[in-house]
Amino acid sequence: MSLRCLIVDDEPLAHGVITEYAKDIPFINIVGDCYRATAALDFLNKQQVDLIFLDIRMPKLNGLDFLRTLPHKPLVIITSAYEEYALESFDLAVCDYLLKPFRFDRFLKAVNRALELYNLKKQTAGPIETEKTEAKSYGQISIKADKKYILVKTEEIQYLESLGNYVKVWKNGDFLLTPRTLASFEDQLPAGYFIRIHKSFILNKKYVDYLEGNTIVLKNGQEVPVGKNYKGMIKQLLDIED
Repeated sequence: MSLRCLIVDDEPLAHGVITEYAKDIPFINIVGDCYRATAALDFLNKQQVDLIFLDIRMPKLNGLDFLRTLPHKPLVIITSAYEEYALESFDLAVCDYLLKPFRFDRFLKAVNRALELYNLKKQTAGPIETEKTEAKSYGQISIKADKKYILVKTEEIQYLESLGNYVKVWKNGDFLLTPRTLASFEDQLPAGYFIRIHKSFILNKKYVDYLEGNTIVLKNGQEVPVGKNYKGMIKQLLDIED
């Protein structure tokens, strides 16, 4: 078996290095290469891949913002010259972080780990479970607030706002305050509907009215800030050209 791999990097040299390394690894099959993350979005709409070699600093849309837009993420190995994005990358569940320039032995270690994770996912997700994951849509979650556990339909959640070790879950113009972190909600919320727009905010896309400057205005008039590192992703979501 082999992993179908996509290279997403704006540097031709990086494509060359990965392609050369891949020639000596039987289970790595490079099926595409993109020089912008926006081009990768189009590629993934046409072809399925198992693993992405992803740069971070790219024009128009950076690698991490691109990763956040994907409702069904393949395995990802970050390939970057900048180590300061490592923590943020692992928060997005990448399987490894290669700091450029990297040697063949380090590359081999990363792809071996990716193959191990791929096989593990295949073993633990049978056809029924896979079908459930792909069909995942709005449901309900339990939220602890005021010493009670409240069942909330995720469709009714407008956005979530982080307050340290607490989160405000906004619905119908009011909120529930729960002792959790924002990150703990990300796996529970259906990715096709909810999107991270700020380090402190996750938004339900169905309630978006328009983007103005660094603010998203909801259909009920509430305003939610857009983080500077997320603006490219929001423009992509709303199909806005620079």
